[in-house]
Amino acid sequence: MTDQYGPGLVGTPPLVAGLELQADRVIPRRQVIAWASWDWGSAAFNAVVTTFVFTVYLTSTKGFGGTAHVTTALFIALTISGVLVAAIAPVTGQKADGSGRRKFWLGIETAVVVACVAALYFVEPKPEFLLLGLALLAIGTLFYEIAAVNYNAMLVQVSTPKNIGRVSGLGWASGYFGGIVLLLILYFGFIHPDVGLFGVTSANGQSVRVSMLIAALWFAVFALPVLLAVPEYEAPASVQRERVNFFQGYVVLAHDIRSLWKESRHTVYFLLASAVFRDGLTGVFTFGGVLAAGTFGFSAGEVIIFAIAANVVAGLSTVLVGTLDDRIGPKPVIIAALVGLVISGSAVFILHAGGQTIFWVFGLMLCLFVGPAQSASRTFLTRIVPAGREGEVFGLYATTGRAATFLAPAAISIFTAITGQQYWGIIGIMIVLLIGLALIIPVKAPPRAVKG
Repeated sequence: MTDQYGPGLVGTPPLVAGLELQADRVIPRRQVIAWASWDWGSAAFNAVVTTFVFTVYLTSTKGFGGTAHVTTALFIALTISGVLVAAIAPVTGQKADGSGRRKFWLGIETAVVVACVAALYFVEPKPEFLLLGLALLAIGTLFYEIAAVNYNAMLVQVSTPKNIGRVSGLGWASGYFGGIVLLLILYFGFIHPDVGLFGVTSANGQSVRVSMLIAALWFAVFALPVLLAVPEYEAPASVQRERVNFFQGYVVLAHDIRSLWKESRHTVYFLLASAVFRDGLTGVFTFGGVLAAGTFGFSAGEVIIFAIAANVVAGLSTVLVGTLDDRIGPKPVIIAALVGLVISGSAVFILHAGGQTIFWVFGLMLCLFVGPAQSASRTFLTRIVPAGREGEVFGLYATTGRAATFLAPAAISIFTAITGQQYWGIIGIMIVLLIGLALIIPVKAPPRAVKG
């Protein structure tokens, strides 16, 4: 057994990391930009649907029910979606690796997400529409996460060992800046004015519902470049294997996991550690808009303004720290970001009585650390994934992440239900982040291509 990053998951001879095969390549800039464009478009789902507009619409609009009840139902729906992601992500990634149709499946999965977002238009602010909204949100989340497996696996196709931190950071930052532009369009075009574009008003939730149609179009348009400019993935001959059906894929997956445990144990440790802290990171943004409206009294428009500022902070910090990732490696970036998140989140909880000013200051401080932690986590894994196994391992990344997805939503729901106070959900998120921090510290850092 070798307790290091090195041999691949399966096969003889051992496989090298896919990123190492990119060392001498020159990646066309248009391919990098096209790849990052998907992140820009995905802001329609991350920023608008799950964080700052639709979930706030559900939890703050009285027509759907009480705030505590809807908040609990929302996170139960997200928990169910997370369980489904955990169950199928690695096998879908594995099949994309073996078939050489990674980009094809990215397109199909993105199309399903776009359809779910567009269908949110039909969710009127009435109790009988709550289930429809939660179902569409859960299905959209499921397919978004499966699409992200293939998208993340493509990082190795558009980067080299010397620039992967910057490329990954550009992708994450594109998501944040895409969120800014889209939120500005929706805020000034539909949500803020008494009468918005095309005569849209807030009556019957029309301003938010029409925003969902715009968000769907946004994602569809900006997902196209990666499908057109980045070549389809070709599996290396050394890792091609007999095709099996979906259920037989679990047998192959079990074999690969056993091999991974024997040959690259710290990769397994990282998958487990990142599963926990990434769930905490997701909880920060997912709960942020809900908390701003429910606890700190932000109006729908004020939530949008805060979201814009949050995305600016997160985007700029992610771009800047991407260069640091290439210089010192991803692990120090992750640890520093988690410490910063715990300090900032604790301040929001302890000082919550200070009102909106406290949330503005420490909420934005939270955003300073979220992006770099997410981007560095992706580069950490990409540096060690064996060639031809990117989809499968990023599927495991999604599975371990989603296997832990219940942690933050469940913790938020439990603390909210027990205390009857929404802001206590912050404690749940902080606990998850602290556990993730404790787990990542002993994990061996991956090799770096350059120093200094």
